[in-house]
Amino acid sequence: MEIGIYGLGDMGKLYAKKFAAAGYGVNGCDLPEKRGQIEQELGGVDGINILEDGIAVARRSDFNIYCVEARNISDVVRAYGPSTRTGAIVAGATSVKEPEILAFESYLPLDVHINTFHSLHGPSLGPEGQTLALIRHRSSDDAYEKSHRILAELGSNIVEILETPQLHAYQHHDKITADTQAVTHLGFEAMGTAWKNAGFYPWENASYMGGIDNVKILTCLRIYAGKPHVYSGLAILNPFAREQIKQYAKSESELFKMMIQEDPGFRERIEKCGDCIFGKEDRQILLDDSIMGEYSLGILRDRKQNSHLSLLAMADAWHELRIDPYDNLICQTPPFRLRLGIVEYLFRNRDLLEESIEAALYDRAIRRDDLEFHTAVGEWASIIGNRDESGYETQFNDTKAFFIDRLQEGMRKSSELIGRLS
Repeated sequence: MEIGIYGLGDMGKLYAKKFAAAGYGVNGCDLPEKRGQIEQELGGVDGINILEDGIAVARRSDFNIYCVEARNISDVVRAYGPSTRTGAIVAGATSVKEPEILAFESYLPLDVHINTFHSLHGPSLGPEGQTLALIRHRSSDDAYEKSHRILAELGSNIVEILETPQLHAYQHHDKITADTQAVTHLGFEAMGTAWKNAGFYPWENASYMGGIDNVKILTCLRIYAGKPHVYSGLAILNPFAREQIKQYAKSESELFKMMIQEDPGFRERIEKCGDCIFGKEDRQILLDDSIMGEYSLGILRDRKQNSHLSLLAMADAWHELRIDPYDNLICQTPPFRLRLGIVEYLFRNRDLLEESIEAALYDRAIRRDDLEFHTAVGEWASIIGNRDESGYETQFNDTKAFFIDRLQEGMRKSSELIGRLS
């Protein structure tokens, strides 16, 4: 059994090393201009063969992984897919499955099995103990069992995504990840843009001190330490993401308008969605306040109250879309688990929730920060709604530049926090 990997970027190299260490022969390729660099990095690893191109990989590999950007998947599969060996298994590692499946159906031979997957973590975290979603699309039982056995070598927790009466399995995956990834990232990206536009670092502001805000800041920095094309693909190419992002922006806008009008209906609306989502006691993440408090980028001082508009809007959007976020933990990513965890923490801590509602309605000192966040959400939602990949990259990189000196520290501390809270 030989494994082929098309695309030896960060995740492709991670897979190649893991499968080679498990005893599989690994055949890999990337763009011709990258071959020299990749041979330097991987050429000396026992079991890994760097081949000339994807055709050479396809002709000798039994289990094939397309590890390329979602926006390029169609071109790559069109070039190399027809050379796939009879009876081989083909998978993709992209985070959005609809473009991937359409490419496989268009260009792969009919005698090839399709069992795709999604590792719900980035290359900065090892696959051990993380979630891996396995998706059967066109496969014999034997080929599906082989796929499961091979991917189990990564050490991840494998979750099988099944079809529903309304959705194919890959569509079911995309609907879940619209929440766990696309909307999750939007919220933290908007926080970063708001802080950048306001011209201050949150760890230097007394309104962003404490456990919840430490998680917000570290997760925001973790996302901005990444590459914009990864996040733009998740948001723009996922057909379910636009609806959910539109609702998040709508919820945030409606709540913000109620805040500036000091509308007494604000409290009722927040309590209603909180009771619906967090009223059950049998499913809880229960973040540890003392641990959250350890991971601060600033010097702890007296904390000011905060409306936590970003988190209130998330609960409201889940309620309006009739999404139970706990159901989506089957495809959890570390940022999603942290986001759900801090929203849960806010709503289950009655004193903190009351403080947030009071701040939202009556504390005008925090109103300027909420306006910046409101504006940033609108900007990000507009970019995604218009499918503007160039605008997404510009907005992302502009915000990233503002935080550039603290990104690596944020990545390190967020990884430690994820490990402690898992």
